[in-house]
Formats: sequence, C-alpha cells, structure tokens
Amino acid sequence: MKNFAMIGAAGYIAPRHMKAIKETGNHLVAALDKNDSVGIIDSYFPEADFFTEYERFDRHIDLLKRSGTQIDYVSIATPNYLHDSHIRFALRNDAHAICEKPLVLNPHNIDALQIVQEETGKQVYNILQLRLHQSIIDLKAYVADEIAKNPNKIFDVDLTYLTSRGHWYFNSWKGDDNKSGGIATNIGVHFYDMLGWVFGELKQNEAHLKQQDSSAGYLEFKHAKVRWFLSVNYDYIPEEIKASGQRTYRSITVDGNEIEFSGGFTDLHTKSYEHIINGGGFGLEEARKSIEIVSSIRNQDIVTNTSDIHPFVSKVLSK
Repeated sequence: MKNFAMIGAAGYIAPRHMKAIKETGNHLVAALDKNDSVGIIDSYFPEADFFTEYERFDRHIDLLKRSGTQIDYVSIATPNYLHDSHIRFALRNDAHAICEKPLVLNPHNIDALQIVQEETGKQVYNILQLRLHQSIIDLKAYVADEIAKNPNKIFDVDLTYLTSRGHWYFNSWKGDDNKSGGIATNIGVHFYDMLGWVFGELKQNEAHLKQQDSSAGYLEFKHAKVRWFLSVNYDYIPEEIKASGQRTYRSITVDGNEIEFSGGFTDLHTKSYEHIINGGGFGLEEARKSIEIVSSIRNQDIVTNTSDIHPFVSKVLSK
C-alpha cells in the first residue's frame, strides 16, 4: 500500500483521483484545498487529514515524514497555472507527482522540472488518459498497420469536441487564459497528445479561431492533416445531439470514418494510476509535444485565408 497526498480536493476531477487511489489499493493520507466543499472525501478516505491552508499542509507533510510516514505520491488536481509549483512541492518532499492535464502551460516549465526531477530522483507523471482508451489504442494499431503498407500515407482527420459549461465557467480560473491557458489548453491538450501519439511528428500548427468559449485550428502531423474545433458553448452542439438531451459532443473522424470513443472514460484515471504504480506512466517528455502545441496556439496570430478551416467555425462566425 502506497501513501498519497492530494493537492486540489474540491474540484470536478478530484473524485476520479480519489477513486483511483482507492481502487488501486492505496491510501490517501492528507489533502489540501482552499475550498472546504470536500465531503466527497468521506466516500473514499474519511480518515484523511484535510487542510485549507498550504502552510499547514506543508508542515503536516514534513511532520509525517519525520515521524516515519513517507508520502510516496502527491496527486495534483489544481488550477493549471499552479501545477508547476505543486509538482515541485511533491518532488522536494521525496514523492512522485501525478498531475492532471495540462502538465504545465509552457515548454520551458518542462525544462525546469527536468532539473528538479534529476535533483530529487523522483518522477513526474501526467494523466494522459486517452493513451489508455481502448478505442484510441485500436486506432493507433490501425494507423500503424496502414503506414506499414504505405509509409507515405496521410490521413484526413476531423476532431470536434464540445462540452457545455454554464456562466460560472468564465468567472472561475478556467475563464482566465493566464490561469487555464484558454480553451485549447484546458479542454484540448489531451486530444493533441493523442493525435501526436497516433500520427507522429508535428509539421504545422495554425490557429483559425480564438474566442473565450471556442477555439479552432489546423494541425499537420507526419501522417495526418487535422482540422479541430473545441467549445464550451452549448449553442454549437448539433441539433440532433441536443434533442437527445446531451450536453457533450465528441467526434473524431479518420478518412471520413467515425472513431467511437464516447464511452470508456470513467475508469481511465484508475487505469492511469495502475499504469504508474506498475512501473509505467507518462512522464515529462511524453507530455512535451502537447504542451508545445497548446503554447504555440496560444501565442500565434489567427490564420483566416485557408481552406483547412473546420466546418463548425462558420457556426461561431455567423452568430
């Protein structure tokens, strides 16, 4: 049984981490969040110590270590801009870090964390759960098989992801680009990681739309041309999806064929934890490509004179 601490226990994704710790047969010793709406802890680890102040949490972890209770892993589910600092906290307390996506906001943060990782001998792991989704594993195998037949094969890919959010979203840290990295970073980074994992080296990156609630662009990998569209605006969800009562729409087409991956998400954090604890996991270098992509999207100018624009962009521009 491994001992875990957790930073960020009150957010949307935190219960998935608690569930993963529980289902892998491990123990949550202490948790931190500035918000105290964390009753969910009772469903998993009611004995865990809880703190709302970083200073007291820091002291507690130090006292535990000095009394012989070593924290093996720190799970990090805090706002994106704090990940870098909280990863450092984990490493400097002789614990491995398991961090939500995006790992960090900029590539230079990865370079700096590599130094701390080497100094401490502890590892940084990123939750890149789509690499463990069976539909994506099958897609990667299919793509590899097609490339073996034709090394010059280029796939045409459309990625569309809409996950509706209410007005609260834009008044939270997620609506602040300096804290979340914007739509492309906050809800898109694991898709970009998946695309690079499946289709190879990035060749081109264009941004076609950057609004507070929507983002779109074009990515060209060694073996794929990708039009992508991301949004948290319910208005852009297809009418047939709305009619079914759903508020989320995911679609990936490869050469016009839909890749079914709407299900199978609820257990991916547990699979991620199992992968890490059993000697696998995705580290700093695995995370680098996706962080480079989102950083470039965030900092580049919009391109409009192109034929590679995702068809959903017209929904936004005509609004």
